[in-house]
Amino acid sequence: MGVYLNGRSAYGLFRRDCASAYFVDKTEILAELVPLVELDEKDMEEAGPKQGKGQKYVAITRPRRFGKTVMANMIVSYFGKGVDSSRLFGNLKAASYDWFEKHLNRHNVIHISFNKLPRNCTSYKQYIERYEEGLLADLGKAYPDLEIKSGDAVWDALAQIYEYCNGEKFIFVFDEWDYIYHQDFVTEEDKESFTAFLSNLLKDNAYVEMAYMTGILPIAKYSSGSELNMFCEYTMVTEEKYSAYFGFTDREVDELFDRYLQRTLKDRKVTREGLEIWYDGYHTKAGERVYNPRSVVLALENNNLGNYWTSSGPYDELFYYIGANVDQVKDDVGLLLSGIPVPAKVQEYAATSMELKTRDEIFSAMVVYGFLNYENGCVSIPNKELMDKFAEMVQKEPSLGNVYWLTRESGRMLAATKAGVYGADPGCRHRIPEG
Repeated sequence: MGVYLNGRSAYGLFRRDCASAYFVDKTEILAELVPLVELDEKDMEEAGPKQGKGQKYVAITRPRRFGKTVMANMIVSYFGKGVDSSRLFGNLKAASYDWFEKHLNRHNVIHISFNKLPRNCTSYKQYIERYEEGLLADLGKAYPDLEIKSGDAVWDALAQIYEYCNGEKFIFVFDEWDYIYHQDFVTEEDKESFTAFLSNLLKDNAYVEMAYMTGILPIAKYSSGSELNMFCEYTMVTEEKYSAYFGFTDREVDELFDRYLQRTLKDRKVTREGLEIWYDGYHTKAGERVYNPRSVVLALENNNLGNYWTSSGPYDELFYYIGANVDQVKDDVGLLLSGIPVPAKVQEYAATSMELKTRDEIFSAMVVYGFLNYENGCVSIPNKELMDKFAEMVQKEPSLGNVYWLTRESGRMLAATKAGVYGADPGCRHRIPEG
């Protein structure tokens, strides 16, 4: 066991999540991942040529607080050898599958949350050396006979293990893989170096059993060439697969609300309709409605409908996106605040934090970050939680002039006027959040 190789931290965190009164069991995602994993060449031969391995490089991109980290911790806890998790998973949905015992705690897993910085970190060199040195230390302890040196490249050490240890393989689970790209001390050259680091570590290496990464922005934003083209990327806007495992569905929120009614016998302040108004409004590629999971759980735990998700992360981007090109978007903001969807051409790869020049680029970035919902060719403010944030932003932004006043006083008139200008897609439909 080590910090990154077959560690215990993910299990500890997932066990805590499972103990929550409002935990939602999404372990059935393992049924999508197990076919991508091979135990050894013998298993592949027994499976037969028609079974196929599938795509073993999976990248999931979702906005903040949509359950990416919980899912990563669960995957590590199931596959990893670090901790016996049989009791924890015994009562979860994954335990009903035929493959459950075969893969439970049977794999080497390298798990890294890339949002951890070394103390007083001011350079990319400090950042990446922390992970390189930690991985090499773990590998050296796990394979002492191979004399892995502190100056070795991590991929060279792993290749050595594969060659001299009977084809030993590893599952890689990387959470917040794109975190470093958003740090002020990181240069464009540093970003290219980190992309190359991931490519050297994961691409075309026999020791990779599966690679599973989560982040916010699309891979195409950072890898314009072939460095990370081995990944199959799944986003909320463009891909239906895996969409059921991130965010809460209507049915899941119904079940959670029933638990709330059973647990909260007096002075109930949360209603089922309130949960929908405050935290619903997102849609998957398949058209299914999705709730912000963190906010729903906190509202039920605290017995209070409030603004949780928007207060949990840095929202300076939201102010920057609007302020960067006010002329392009201020009229649209008035429509959005009126609860009216606005036609837009969303291209997720265009979501570059500080290089937004057109309204479509601004809206694309806001969809990726979860500020806006995208459905039927239109963007909209998904719910009251974010509606309040937009209203606050408009009141504080001098360059938006009287947009807020116009919205509150004559939103319907404004919408009717602008609808003809933009030639709104008749498919744009949205429930107007109250408040």
